[in-house]
Amino acid sequence: MKRVHFIAIGGSAMHNLAIALHKKGFHVTGSDDEVFEPSYSRLQKHRLLPEANGWHPEKITGDIDAVILGMHARPDNPELQKARELGLKIYSYPEYLYEQTKNKTRVVIAGSHGKTTITSMLLHVYKTLGRQFDFMVGAQVKGFDTMVRLSDDAGIAVFEGDEYLSSPIDRRPKFLWYHPHIALITGIAWDHINVFPTIEAYNHQFELFAQTIQPGGTLFYYSGDPVLSGIADRGVSVRAVPYTEIRAATKDGQTVVNVNGRKFFLKIFGKHNLQNLSGALHVAKETGIDEKDFWEAMQSFEGASRRLQLLAGNEDSRVFYDFAHAPSKVRATVSAVKEQFPGKRLIALLELHTFSSLNREFLPQYKNSLHSADEAIVFFNPRVVAHKKLPEITPCDVRKAFGNSSLRVINDPAELKDFLSRLKLSGSNLLIMTSGNLGGLDISSYANSLII
Repeated sequence: MKRVHFIAIGGSAMHNLAIALHKKGFHVTGSDDEVFEPSYSRLQKHRLLPEANGWHPEKITGDIDAVILGMHARPDNPELQKARELGLKIYSYPEYLYEQTKNKTRVVIAGSHGKTTITSMLLHVYKTLGRQFDFMVGAQVKGFDTMVRLSDDAGIAVFEGDEYLSSPIDRRPKFLWYHPHIALITGIAWDHINVFPTIEAYNHQFELFAQTIQPGGTLFYYSGDPVLSGIADRGVSVRAVPYTEIRAATKDGQTVVNVNGRKFFLKIFGKHNLQNLSGALHVAKETGIDEKDFWEAMQSFEGASRRLQLLAGNEDSRVFYDFAHAPSKVRATVSAVKEQFPGKRLIALLELHTFSSLNREFLPQYKNSLHSADEAIVFFNPRVVAHKKLPEITPCDVRKAFGNSSLRVINDPAELKDFLSRLKLSGSNLLIMTSGNLGGLDISSYANSLII
């Protein structure tokens, strides 16, 4: 039995990997200074929850086969120092995912937007069709208990490829560890300004990723992205295949795809999702899935958690919840909802929460991103700005950056709560976009009360 210890086990990806290894028969231990939901309950269910918060160097012993270091830990973490003193093998979680799947066919979905959705689409198709596969995805997907699965019997592993740092002591992007046989890049739009201070530095990571594709492999990329086209034109050493969006129609709020004279009715919508569908179809076919079977399976796909998730609604009004936070994601998501329901007034609420979005230098990237909404509100919490040790921003800064002098900007959680409590959605749709928590509000509890 292999012994694996997690430093910062409570992280979103970390606790899922811990559970996956536990299910595989490994002896798993871990530590963290604080564990939040849903990690807390999931770790507790599998008896992996640390007995006490904090770091405990005495847990690090010479019989541990691997130490997995999470991003939440600091480089001077006492458990990390003890592991180094003992000469233990220390992995980042993407490095360990590769270690567990290095003899499998690896599929990696990368890009600044859409990678979670495409990965989720593939997982749904493979599961629906009864195929065995390992995976790692960045959001909860309906029908899956965890966001990571590792097994001995699957011949294929599907990973969402994140460009953020691997660990506190490994500042390479996570996706450079996976060495895929099949890769897809959805599009590139500058993000993570704290790590990649220039557009050029950010774009270069995807060029490096393309170079990690295994000999004889395939790169699928969205042809409408000039940066991606440039990467492909400069001559990657593998087969490079462009794709465009799937053609579809909208009928009664549903997306309808016509394939060889047969209509398939889908629960997802938006031009960005039609691009995601096309990418997923290309990868599915490359891994041996018949096109008809792909479309049959996709009819029951409801999306990943917080990816245009319908929280509440009726024929008159709807409340959607989305993870969108980067400018390109915000722009695509707002446009998708407006185009799908052209007769409805659209109210868009965006929280600025990430390091990039709260950075005064980066804010102008959001110009006109909320333009498709009939009413737009931007919320940010000054406490989060201070916690990230960023210079203060003002509502005036936000309005100027978004290019909308009449934009409603809220920077007080109590004011946001009051705004939502008085909001009535008769004949309107509400789109909430955040990677944060809206100042501690439980938006799910508000959703039904907003529908008249």
